[in-house]
Amino acid sequence: MSNYKLLYITCGSKIEAVNLGKLLVKNKLTACTNIVSNIKSIFNWKHKVTQSQEVILIGKTQKKNVSKIIKLIERKHSYKCPCVLFFDIEKGSKKFLSWIKKNS
Repeated sequence: MSNYKLLYITCGSKIEAVNLGKLLVKNKLTACTNIVSNIKSIFNWKHKVTQSQEVILIGKTQKKNVSKIIKLIERKHSYKCPCVLFFDIEKGSKKFLSWIKKNS
């Protein structure tokens, strides 16, 4: 398992994504965040196939921050069941990985 993680969160609006992104960076839980606007999501919710416009929040972090990030997002996110996923970063620029380590 990698020490470095890519964080993936879906948000209901760009404002929410920006606010959560700033909160994660300010608290040194992520080194940086990126926001991808205008995605269409299709999902089951309350026994119905639903679709909505969402925004993706991506972050770069370390394994040590995973539980803190989950708790913070579950507390601050507008969704009752927010998507908070982590993916291993297996390889990357040594300089960039070092920067993530220093800033998260």
